[in-house]
Amino acid sequence: MNHQTALMLPLVLLAVMAVSGPAQAQQRSADTPPAGMTLVPAGRYTPLFRAEKDPKDVPVPRFWLDILPVTNGDYLEFVRVHPKWRRSQVKRIFADAEYLRRWAGDLDPGTNAPVNAPVTHVSWFAAKAYCAWKGNRLPTTAEWEYAAAASPNCTDGERDPEFVRQLRHWYSTPSPELLPPVGRGRMNVFGVHDLHGLTWEWVADFNTAMVTGDARGDTGLDRQLFCGSGSEGAKDTSNFPAFMRYGFRSSLKAGYTIHNLGFRGARSLHPNDK
Repeated sequence: MNHQTALMLPLVLLAVMAVSGPAQAQQRSADTPPAGMTLVPAGRYTPLFRAEKDPKDVPVPRFWLDILPVTNGDYLEFVRVHPKWRRSQVKRIFADAEYLRRWAGDLDPGTNAPVNAPVTHVSWFAAKAYCAWKGNRLPTTAEWEYAAAASPNCTDGERDPEFVRQLRHWYSTPSPELLPPVGRGRMNVFGVHDLHGLTWEWVADFNTAMVTGDARGDTGLDRQLFCGSGSEGAKDTSNFPAFMRYGFRSSLKAGYTIHNLGFRGARSLHPNDK
C-alpha cells in the first residue's frame, strides 16, 4: 500500500459510515417494537369470499399489532384526555346509547368493567379515535384475519388440529357477563394474545363485506339470497368461525356498541403499507 492509498482509505471508510449510519439507524428504529406491540411478518390473506375477478389472496405487508386488546384502564386514560369521548358527552351520531354502558361513571369503570379487562361497548368511531390518539390505527380485515389465522405453533392455524378444535369451542360458547382480564389466552406464533376467545374486535374496513337477502333487518321479498347458497365459493365451507366473523362484521354500523366487541391497535412500518 503506497502513501496515497493509505491516506484515501480512512476517507473512504468515513464516507461509507456517513452514508450507512442514518440508514442503519432508521432500520433499527423501524425494527424496534412500539410499546405493547409486536411485529407481524409479511404474508398473504386468503378471503373467505371473493368476487369472480378478485385476487385469490391479498398480500399483507409486515405491520405492528397490539399484543393485547385495549383494556378499560387504557380507555380510561383516553377519556381523561378527551372529554368528548366520555359516556355523558359523546355525540349520539358517534356511539349508540349503550356506549360504555358497563362503566360506573364517566371516569370510573367500576366493578363491572375491571381495568384489566377488555373495553367493550365502544363504537368504531371511538375505537378509531383511541387508536389515532396512540399514533396507531385499527387493523384492516386482511391484517386481522392474517394475524388471527396463526396458532401458538404455526402461522397457518388450519394445520393445527388443537387450534381448530379450540376455535370451534370458543365460537360456540356465549361470552360471560363479566369478561376476564386480557392476556390469559395463549399467545400465537406472532406473540399476540386474545385474537380469539375473549371478544370480537373492530377492524378498519368492517363494512366492506356485502351481505343481502337474509341479513339482519332484511324486509325484501327474496329471502334466499344468502342462506341457500351463500357458502358456495367460500374458501373453506367447514370454517364456521370465519363465517361468523364475516356475518357479524356485515351486521355492524359504525356507531354500534355491544358487550363483547372491543378492539386493538395496529401501525404500519411504512406510510403506504395498509
